[in-house]
Amino acid sequence: MTKVAILYGGLSTEREVSLKSGAAVYDALQSKPFEVVLIDVNRDLVNKLKEVQPNVAFIALHGKYGEDGCVQGLLEILGIPYTGPGVMASSIAMNKITTKKILIFEGIPTPDFMMFQGGPTDIPRFTREILNRLSLPLVIKAASQGSSIGICFAFTEEELPAALEECINYDNDILIEQFIKGRELTVSVLGNSEPKALSILEITSPTGVYDYHAKYTTGGSKHFVPDLPHDIEEMIKDLAVKSYKAIGCTGLSRVDFLLCENGRAYVLEVNTSPGMTATSLFPDAAKASGINFSDLAEKLINLALERHKK
Repeated sequence: MTKVAILYGGLSTEREVSLKSGAAVYDALQSKPFEVVLIDVNRDLVNKLKEVQPNVAFIALHGKYGEDGCVQGLLEILGIPYTGPGVMASSIAMNKITTKKILIFEGIPTPDFMMFQGGPTDIPRFTREILNRLSLPLVIKAASQGSSIGICFAFTEEELPAALEECINYDNDILIEQFIKGRELTVSVLGNSEPKALSILEITSPTGVYDYHAKYTTGGSKHFVPDLPHDIEEMIKDLAVKSYKAIGCTGLSRVDFLLCENGRAYVLEVNTSPGMTATSLFPDAAKASGINFSDLAEKLINLALERHKK
């Protein structure tokens, strides 16, 4: 019987989310023909893997060391197949700035942005540079955080320095992005050499902001399949698959969009280790596409084993 090690928990700021994802995947796989073991990831991971000796690892980790290519590289060295994208794609997508540079090279629309590298003493000078180049409002993001951690908004000049200072607490690289008013959509993509886009989901929240609370609190947000014109739907799905391939993803990833009233869509980021909790988007998209959670988890394991054979 195939032994599956679910890697969850981890050392990042997204540990609590990862614990929920891993537990949900564990429950989903109970009806499948696998021997399933949970491994709470810490710096003793190598010894734990040697003890368990899994045939495949299901990565339910989020954030630093989990979805940034680190654990993927470790598994490559140990010769253990794993779910999701490989080392390079994971590393690229973890950094929002690097992702946007690749999207621009590929001709994929993404909001205008600037990059800030520096400390608190550099903020006054850089604030002026930002305001000379980009117009308010702005979104300020720590480049390598997920789950909406390290994201601030600046609607006025006075709010911008504080937003930069807040994000510096999470990362040395800060993305300053043009705020675009639009509908929040997300497209889950599944597959290796021939990836397919699942049903598009639209996200709404009572506050109008899809933040950490909205993502991981029951009732904090709503996900539903939107009624979109066929040409808009196909365009967004095509951009999602194109983004997936541009980053070099395999297995699964989720591509986040903003859709403006004029029908223009912007790619915000690519998430290579999307949440697998009861309120998460990827399982919801799979369900809307006719794939239940247990079958989705099994399919991800099979995709991992398929990629490892090549």
